[in-house]
Parts: sequence; structure tokens; C-alpha cells
Amino acid sequence: MDVFSRTFLPAAAEAGVAVQTASRHMPVFRRCVGSGDATVLVARCSRPDRPVHGEYLLLLTHRRLVVTRQTRVLHRLRLHLNTELRELSHVTWSPDPRLQCVELAATAIDGIRERFLIRTQRPKQVWHLDALLNHAFRTRVRVQQPRIVATVAETPTARPATFQPVPAR
Repeated sequence: MDVFSRTFLPAAAEAGVAVQTASRHMPVFRRCVGSGDATVLVARCSRPDRPVHGEYLLLLTHRRLVVTRQTRVLHRLRLHLNTELRELSHVTWSPDPRLQCVELAATAIDGIRERFLIRTQRPKQVWHLDALLNHAFRTRVRVQQPRIVATVAETPTARPATFQPVPAR
């Protein structure tokens, strides 16, 4: 059993996602996430700007953020967002223990601002979500420095000849 399979179902159970729902979304997530990537968070969420578009299931791993959408009428699964964490910019989240929710917002690489509202069952879970998001976005994602693969040194103006041509006999 790979790392993703070992960590996905326990994370879904911790979030209160039914096993049938998690199993239904699993093939879509598996296509997006590598087998060696551990699950950090699985959560049901909604979009505050589009509440009638169906239910969303959010998967956060150490490398990727994947969000699937299930339509209300036919219950079809659609991939809504699939991106690496380092490709997201302006990631913010607002924990609100009074409303028992966390609003997560990020700008995808195509420039679209995505907002998700994650509701919890207890106020204590809000702070757990806050800690998970902090770990995923602040401590794991580092600023990518350009890697120097090779440098080209300037050629000296006067190079001593180390090899002398040998006359042919």
C-alpha cells in the first residue's frame, strides 16, 4: 500500500467525510497526486461566492492542492482545481471559531482567485485546521531560489600554450 492510500482514508475520517464519499472521490485524487505524497487534510468545503454549484471536496498534500466538485443533480464528479502548492500565490486563511469555519483563499497560476469555506463540527477543529494550513503553506513551501546549473567563466586574454604541435614524419 502506498503512502497516499495509507494517509487518505484516515484524514477523511478525521474530517468526518463518509467512507462512501471518500471512496467515490479517490480515483480523481489518485490521478492528480503521486503515490508517495502524504495527505495532510481532507475536508468538505463550499464556495462562498457560488453556493449553488454543488459540494466540493478539498485534498491538501505536502505538494498539491486538489479540489473536486460533485454536481447536485446528477452527482457527477468534476476536477475543479489541481495545482502544486508552490504555484499558488497570496494564500490566506481566516479561522473563525464562532462560526466554526475557516475561509481559505489562494490565487492559482492562471490568475483566478479561489475561495473555499471549510466548516467544522467543533470550534476546536478550527484551530487544528489553522495549524495544518500553517504547516502546509508557511513551513513547507519555501521561496524557490533560482538554481545555478553551470557558470561560464570569462576566457583569459592570453592563454599559455600547453600543447605544442608535433611535426608529422
